[in-house]
Amino acid sequence: MSEASLQALGLLMSGDPALWAVIGRSLWVSSLATLLAAILGILLAFVLMQFVGRLRSVLTVLLNTYVAIPAVLVGLLTYLLLSRSGPLGDLGWLFTVKAMVLAQTLLLIPLACTLVHRLLQDADETQGESLRVMGAKPWMRYLFLLFHDRHALLHMLITCFGRGIAEVGTVMVVGGNIEGFTRVMTTAIALETTKGDLPMALALGMVLLFLVLVLNLLIALLPWWRDRLTGALR
Repeated sequence: MSEASLQALGLLMSGDPALWAVIGRSLWVSSLATLLAAILGILLAFVLMQFVGRLRSVLTVLLNTYVAIPAVLVGLLTYLLLSRSGPLGDLGWLFTVKAMVLAQTLLLIPLACTLVHRLLQDADETQGESLRVMGAKPWMRYLFLLFHDRHALLHMLITCFGRGIAEVGTVMVVGGNIEGFTRVMTTAIALETTKGDLPMALALGMVLLFLVLVLNLLIALLPWWRDRLTGALR
C-alpha cells in the first residue's frame, strides 16, 4: 500500500496528462451543474414561497423525498430522457459531457431549492414584515433576503458542489465512463480499482479527498467570516 501511495504522489507531481484531464473534467462538470442547479433551485424556491399552508407542506415533503432518492436513480431517469426513444433523444447527448452536466443538475436542483427555501422561510419570518410594509413585492423581497444572507447562499453553492463532485452513479449511467471523453474522478477511481491500477485510483482519491476537505473547511469557516464581517460593519 505504501508503494502504491508513493506512486500515486509521483503521478500527481509529474503532471500526468491523463490524470489531470480527468480532474479538470470533473471540476468543469460539477461547477457548471452547480451553477445551473443554483439558478433553477433559487427560482423554484421563490415559487414554493408563494404557496401557503398544507400545499406548501406537501410540496416540501415531495422535494425532500427527491433529495433523498438514490443518485443512480436520477442517472437512470436522465438516461431514459436522453435515450433514442426518450423525449430528448434527438439531442444526441447520451454518453457526452452534456449528459453528465444535465444529470448532475437534475440531482442538485432539489438540494439547492431545499436549502434556499429553508433560508427564505427563516429570513421572511424575521425580516419580511418590514419589507412588506414598505410595499416590496414578493420576488423583490426574496432577492433582498438572499442578498442580505449571502453567506447562507454561499453555503448552498459549496454543499451542492460537494454533492456533485463526489457522485459516481449518476454520471456513470449517462456518461459511460469513456476514457478521454466522459471519465471523471469518481468513475475513474471505480474503474482503476477494478483493473488493479491502485496508484491511479489513489492519486484521484487523494485529489477528491482534498477537495472535499477544502469544501467542508469553507463551510466551517463561513460563520466565522460572517461574524467578522458583521463586527467590521458595526
